[in-house]
Amino acid sequence: MQIREYSLPAGWFPRDANSVSGFLSEFKHGKKGLFSCQAAIAPHAGWYYCGKIAAIAFASLKPQADTIIILGGHLPAEKQALFAMEDALRTPFGQMSIDNDLRALLIKELGGKEDCYRDNTVEVLLPMAHYFFPNAKVLWLRLPADIKSYEYGKIISKTAVKLGRDINVIASADLTHYGRNYGFSPKGTGSKALDWVRDVNDAAFIKAVESGDAKKTLFRAEKDFSSCSPGAVLGVMGFAHEKGLGNAKLLEYSTSADIDKETSISVPDSFVGYAAMAFGV
Repeated sequence: MQIREYSLPAGWFPRDANSVSGFLSEFKHGKKGLFSCQAAIAPHAGWYYCGKIAAIAFASLKPQADTIIILGGHLPAEKQALFAMEDALRTPFGQMSIDNDLRALLIKELGGKEDCYRDNTVEVLLPMAHYFFPNAKVLWLRLPADIKSYEYGKIISKTAVKLGRDINVIASADLTHYGRNYGFSPKGTGSKALDWVRDVNDAAFIKAVESGDAKKTLFRAEKDFSSCSPGAVLGVMGFAHEKGLGNAKLLEYSTSADIDKETSISVPDSFVGYAAMAFGV
């Protein structure tokens, strides 16, 4: 059996099961509520900054499923879809088996190749997937920032039906990367910049997703630099629409600056936006 081991350095998420369970227990046991959705969007930065936002997205999903598909991104439009080709993925709870049959059929339908790169968009969410769905299999799939990813999402839904799979799909995407670290600071620094990211740039992307318009969502991401992984978002939108789940709703929003401000009175030079969204709430 081939197992995909961790590629991220320590610090992105807890590496032991007790720490993961302690972090997530308040979400699983009803404090944030379960909505029984089948599709959601979660951020993928380190858990220190956005773990709680991601947990809210996972807690929105129905608690039973055969397979959890995590759609990652960080792929430009001209790239192929990327699949983890191992038999299982490492998590703090041990090994989470990949749904090999679903993967094989999706590769036939979508094309794609092996994901042999280090990337956080899927890996950082795997411990949550294993915690919330300990008996499910998983599928690691990264999608390009192209409108075709919306159609891929529809194909995912149809393919799961062919195999009789009951699946949940979660898209992994952060929002605006602002500041010196990212080479994007059109509103300078400080509170004015943070307000603009929160109330204008990220808000426009979230509104586009909520509208259900895939082309508008991709346009906003590309024009405004408001999402690092719009392909994943398009994929889950396509899946949700094919399933008749309706459009997404915002569950929670924050930025890394909100965490940094807990220990500092100033707005950091660089920060990132995070949103939890769910379809059919």
